[in-house]
Amino acid sequence: MKELYIKQKVFSLSGKFTVKDQQENDVYFVEGSFMKVPKTFSINNHAGNKVALITKKVFSFLPKFMVEVDGREVLTIKKEFSFFKARYTIDAAGIEVHGNWWDMNFEVYQHGEVVGKVSKEWFTWGDSYKVQVLNEGMETLILALVIAIDCVKADQAAASSVASS
Repeated sequence: MKELYIKQKVFSLSGKFTVKDQQENDVYFVEGSFMKVPKTFSINNHAGNKVALITKKVFSFLPKFMVEVDGREVLTIKKEFSFFKARYTIDAAGIEVHGNWWDMNFEVYQHGEVVGKVSKEWFTWGDSYKVQVLNEGMETLILALVIAIDCVKADQAAASSVASS
């Protein structure tokens, strides 16, 4: 099992942050394109190679985020129409998320088997998400899913603040 840590509230104006391992070493580098359309987040490994890309679809009635791993689209997160509360669905072949993903406390399943767990943790370097990767072949997908969910949350918070002002 491998553990990765993503600092909570990572989305700043610079749009850059790192994903660390248990020894606080940088393992992945994430860079966002806040001033470009479409909005993207690329995930690079320690060698600088792009391993995943998250893209917010621009011309869509409701927000939709697409996640590519190794150049293939593997999942989408889309907002559903709802009058009372924001609802999102995660669409990925063979991948399911169980738990409260809005509060970053959930498990990732592939074909009924747990392949990853995500939880909020408190560490010396701040409030973080702990990502436990039980199937290391799924590491990039699980990491991209967690970052995509955080993108959705940041996008929803920005839309809420614009709507209330």
